[in-house]
Amino acid sequence: MAAAELVAYVARSLVDDPDAVAVSVVRDGDVQVIELHVAEDDMGKVIGRNGSVAKAMRTLLKVVSAREGEPISLEIV
Repeated sequence: MAAAELVAYVARSLVDDPDAVAVSVVRDGDVQVIELHVAEDDMGKVIGRNGSVAKAMRTLLKVVSAREGEPISLEIV
């Protein structure tokens, strides 16, 4: 659950409407999939130019994944 809290914290720090940020965790086999929902107007801030912010969040999740010992994936919905 620490990974989902990390994603929520980073997303709330980036967007204009932090109350619209919702994070859900879904299991897909042995992979923990974190789904990030933000307001439509804030989607560009979470993805970033050429996907740079999304890539940085996925890099952070790789560190958490290695520490927890299970694969974690991020989907921005």
